[in-house]
Amino acid sequence: MAKQLSEKQIAAIEYLSVPKRGGLTYEQIAKEVGIAKSTLFEWKKQDEFNDALKKEVVRKTTDRLPEMFDSMLDNIIETGNAAAFRTILQMHGMLTEKVEVDNKNGSQTDIDSMKAQIEAMRQRRQSDK
Repeated sequence: MAKQLSEKQIAAIEYLSVPKRGGLTYEQIAKEVGIAKSTLFEWKKQDEFNDALKKEVVRKTTDRLPEMFDSMLDNIIETGNAAAFRTILQMHGMLTEKVEVDNKNGSQTDIDSMKAQIEAMRQRRQSDK
């Protein structure tokens, strides 16, 4: 059975799960929660605490997914780098590590068509700027 978090741990997670910790230092968070800074760092070493913190971060960012997707897509088109987008999808359980592709006819034309469409999108983006 998983260890339950204390009220102070839950309060610390609330502060830590806000972007940039809400502008607070670890020392300020510890003071607000009523613990020593060293206690906060000890909690951060515990799997249960980290799991709860990750869940809270995901919960707080779920509402902003459409905005993140839109922003990330623009970035991917401009830079050709989808690594950050992949990370966000994985964090929200929307992408798994295993990917299987079934190309029954072995045709290269589908891939060529996709590459052409991507290039056309890039050119439209460039002309819109």
